[in-house]
Amino acid sequence: MATTLPSATLQHHSVANPQQNATNNAETEIVYVEESLPNHSSAVENKEKNKEENNDENNDEDEKSTTNKRYMPLLILNYVLLFVGSLSASLLSKYYFVHRGSSKWVSTWVQSGGFPLLLFPIFLPVLLKSTKRKPFSDFNQKMFLFSILVGLMLGFNNLLISWGVAYLPVSTSALLLSTQLVFTLILSSLIVKQKITFTNLNCVILITISSIILALDSSHEKPLGLTNKNYFIGFSCTIGASLLFALYLPVMEKIYQRVNCYQMVMEMQLIMEIAATVLATVGMACDGGFSDMKKEAERVFDKGTAVYWVTILSTVVTWQCCFMGTAGMVFLTSSLNGGICSTALLSINVLGGVVVYKDAFGGFKAVSTVLCIWGFCSYVFGMYIKMKKNKVGRKNNNNGPSTELIPRRNSGGIS
Repeated sequence: MATTLPSATLQHHSVANPQQNATNNAETEIVYVEESLPNHSSAVENKEKNKEENNDENNDEDEKSTTNKRYMPLLILNYVLLFVGSLSASLLSKYYFVHRGSSKWVSTWVQSGGFPLLLFPIFLPVLLKSTKRKPFSDFNQKMFLFSILVGLMLGFNNLLISWGVAYLPVSTSALLLSTQLVFTLILSSLIVKQKITFTNLNCVILITISSIILALDSSHEKPLGLTNKNYFIGFSCTIGASLLFALYLPVMEKIYQRVNCYQMVMEMQLIMEIAATVLATVGMACDGGFSDMKKEAERVFDKGTAVYWVTILSTVVTWQCCFMGTAGMVFLTSSLNGGICSTALLSINVLGGVVVYKDAFGGFKAVSTVLCIWGFCSYVFGMYIKMKKNKVGRKNNNNGPSTELIPRRNSGGIS
């Protein structure tokens, strides 16, 4: 009896306090979880850090990503290039024609002859060691062929514009060229599946109406002696140029979908401009354009030979800036955005003529300018709202669901 009492007492003590044992087990598990919390927290932090580093690395590789640190500076730079290039090229072209310049081949050649300037954005990042990528390292035969074909299309487009401007009054050519925005909206929706929203449709309508009003106000600018044959040639060439440029923009956006750096965009642009320049040079050589250029500089241009060549070189530079800005806008945003900016600048160029050449600025031009600015600003605001929503969405995705650490329960514990 005496020998069984201690055992019975222990058994009674163990059975009498099952709740206490379960509590002790739970406390032990809580202590274990608390001890493992720093390690788990460190693992979560390391995982998030690695995720952010991977995102940053991917964004550095893809410069058209809105989260890339180079995206906004590149976007602003290309807006400036397009604005300054288009406005300056328009004013210099008018200066050329005002002082008796009239060669269609000259006005074609200067639009692409500045291709050597593209060597700066291609090789400058390498010289400054801001990139490890070697120029033309990602080029393949297919991309090279695409660049040549698009360049020939661009050169033909430049020729059509020159012939259209030569045979049509400014009002009619401006009106016909403004139709490229509508063509761009249609073709971009077919080629790159551009969504037609209220924002971009509203912008297209307002800027197109702005160009129509501008053309109607300039209807008195019809040149004397314009025959029906020349009018038909100019009309057909301008419509063709409008269609080709509208096709050029979404085709380039489609190609740029496989491109992730601005340097490569400039490389493709260089090949395109070389192809366009070769086409213009061959045409000038066959039609005697180079001899006409020399005669025009020495005998026709009323400001002298030196001013003539300064005008030509300046026009070459400004046209190159314009095309660089257009290519950059298509790469960073969309073909529709590039078309909107190009068409909106038609009205801005009119304001440049008012300031520089003291052109008349009546009610029609004022209404046209207001509509143009309204349409463009509404589109930019729509882009800003879209980017802001995308940024919020990315933040929510990166944060992910919250993790709660719950103490594990022992099978012997209470439920």
